[in-house]
Amino acid sequence: MATFKGNPITLVGPQIKVGDKAPNFTVNKNLLQEVSLADYAGKIKLISVVPSLDTGVCDQQTRRFNEEAAKLGDNVVILTISVDLPFAQARWCGAAGVDKVETLSDYKNRSFGQAYGVLIQEFQLLMRSIFVVDADDTVRYVEYVGEMTEHPNYEAAIEAVKALA
Repeated sequence: MATFKGNPITLVGPQIKVGDKAPNFTVNKNLLQEVSLADYAGKIKLISVVPSLDTGVCDQQTRRFNEEAAKLGDNVVILTISVDLPFAQARWCGAAGVDKVETLSDYKNRSFGQAYGVLIQEFQLLMRSIFVVDADDTVRYVEYVGEMTEHPNYEAAIEAVKALA
C-alpha cells in the first residue's frame, strides 16, 4: 500500500519484481528528444523515480545519487525520472550542480509510470521508487517506497549496483 502523508494513494500499473524483464518505456530527455530503455542497452541502470525535483526529499535523493555516480564506473548510468517538464529538470540540475545523473521526463504520456506501477492516479505524479536493472535488462533490485514523503534505502540500491558492476 502506498501513502502520501499517511493517506492512501492508488498506483497504476503492474508491480515489478526482482527477476522480471524490465518493461520498455518512452520518456523525454528534453522537449524534442525521446529515449527508451533500449537507449541504455548494455549498461547497468539505477533508475531513481521521484515525484518532483522541486521538493525536499526528491532534491536530496537526486543529489545523493549524483554524488554516488562517479564512484560506480562507466558501465553504470543513473536515471532520475519524474513528470517535471524537461525545462524544469534542466533548470534544477543547473542550480543544484547535478551533472552525473541523467534526468528524464515522463510528462507526456506517463509511459514509465504505467509500465513500472508507479503512476499515482490521484496526482498524476510518480511514486518514489528505485529500480536497478542489469546490462541484460533484468530487474535486480526494486524498492517501492511506501510513504511518498520518505527516503529510499540509498545504501541497498548502491550495493545492488556494485554487485553487478
